[in-house]
Amino acid sequence: MAWQQIYDPMGSMVASTLLAALPVVVMLGGLGFLHLKAHIAAGAGLIAALAVAIFVYGMPAGMAGKAAMLGGFTGLLPIGWIVLNIIFLHQLTEKNGSFKVLQDSIAGITQDRRLQLLLIAFSFGAFFEGAAGFGTPVAVTAAILIGLGFSPLAASGLSLIANTAPVAFGALGTPVITLAKVHGYDLMEVTAMIGRQLPFFSVLVPFWMIWAFAGRKAMMEIWPAILVTGLSFAIPQFLVSNFIGPELVDIIAAISSMLCLVLFLRVWQPKKIWTSTSLKMRKGQTDDSKIEGATPLTPIGKHSREAVIRAWTPWLILTVFVFIWGLPSVKTALNGLFAPAFPIEGLNKMIEKMPPVVTAPTAEAAVYTLNLLSATGTGILLSALVGGFVMKYSPVALVQQFFRTIWIVRYSLLTIVLMLALGTLTRYSGTDTTLGLAFANTGVFYPFFGTLMGWLGVALTGSDTASNVLFGGMQRVAADQLGLSPNLMGAANSSGGVMGKMIDAQSIVVASTATRWFNHEGDILRYVFFHSIALACLMGLFVTLQAYVWPFHLMVVHAAG
Repeated sequence: MAWQQIYDPMGSMVASTLLAALPVVVMLGGLGFLHLKAHIAAGAGLIAALAVAIFVYGMPAGMAGKAAMLGGFTGLLPIGWIVLNIIFLHQLTEKNGSFKVLQDSIAGITQDRRLQLLLIAFSFGAFFEGAAGFGTPVAVTAAILIGLGFSPLAASGLSLIANTAPVAFGALGTPVITLAKVHGYDLMEVTAMIGRQLPFFSVLVPFWMIWAFAGRKAMMEIWPAILVTGLSFAIPQFLVSNFIGPELVDIIAAISSMLCLVLFLRVWQPKKIWTSTSLKMRKGQTDDSKIEGATPLTPIGKHSREAVIRAWTPWLILTVFVFIWGLPSVKTALNGLFAPAFPIEGLNKMIEKMPPVVTAPTAEAAVYTLNLLSATGTGILLSALVGGFVMKYSPVALVQQFFRTIWIVRYSLLTIVLMLALGTLTRYSGTDTTLGLAFANTGVFYPFFGTLMGWLGVALTGSDTASNVLFGGMQRVAADQLGLSPNLMGAANSSGGVMGKMIDAQSIVVASTATRWFNHEGDILRYVFFHSIALACLMGLFVTLQAYVWPFHLMVVHAAG
């Protein structure tokens, strides 16, 4: 017999919401304030989630355990598989010295650390978000930044801040396509609506990132380059989303941004070169140049063109493989070869979502697909192997280095498993829906709080796609009840969600692993939390203007007919 979710088990939305938030508070509090190791904080959050699901929401214990198990498997594949293999590639390039050549070649474009951030964290990261998503851009850019000499906190935190504007169209438009497919939105209409929200923030985020890194005065010293970076991303983002579709938005915009910035730097350089690789600390913050793992600034080496090409080759191979693996036709073909599906007995179709989240009781599927061949991490692994052979590693050396990498990231993989177990359990138990309904009951302020609902969804699940699945239907129902455009609020769920990407637990673990700053996830969380909530609130205010205020209201895409 199916178990039906309840969203107000205490008979008081205030009490139910506080209890629903308890697992997240335990995990984030353990990370951010108690300074627990990430896997311990995640384990404590999972225990709290199991207790709330079983004893407060009445979820059968067997179902709760199976939901957590499903999340754990999802943590290993696809998320953990990406982290493992990108660190494997980074290890290979670092061990043979080619990473030092790559870092020198980037410094050859510009020695200014602010401009390196624009090129690597924002533009290059956006390309990987568009091609693969699911943690790939943070893993790649944080690894490159730490190799360039940035402090671990700067490399981690700034990669997370930069990875916001492209998230809604990440992995070849998967979040938007899923939103439209699952909840009945018109794909082009909701894509266009997102494309009328994010470009403003695509211009803002590069300014915000450099301000967070170096301070307002240093930001203003390079404002022309920041403006070129942001506008050359935002304009294609708007045009492609409104007139072509969601699949290639990020890829086209990222390539445009990289090319425009590199060309601009050939005719313009700042008067003062910023060489510090540490964050500009504000009152009450600790100087991150003193933290363990900070890399001293090293002289720029001179290398032949052939050496530079060899150093970039593994990363170019990575780019090609990630792009190919992101193509829907390739994924379909590989899934046709091997992608066994395992329905979770006792959980699959045994839980029903209930109104007002859905219009009628809807059974929740619980199927784990072992899509090992089509997983982005597999493409990264193959690129690492091909790159390893290009770097003249022997097969035995590659195998040895791979197992060394597993040992290096063992606790990170455990943390991701536990965090995904917690997030999946909140979905199947209905506690995340209770939190969403708390936002939905805000009346005229709903455009603002509905945007924060998307932020919450990504912070809980680690995925804009998952947040759209979770809350996309609720946004549509609430918009209809309040006389708002469903496209506006569906888009707001996705656009607001991108700001939650920098504080979701799995992204923080990916960043700490890529920078080898293990057991400092709490430091990263404390640093990025203000930036996340501030940008989410700005997005909420912008959506509110679109809902009610002329001329912003003219941007709203209403349903055809």
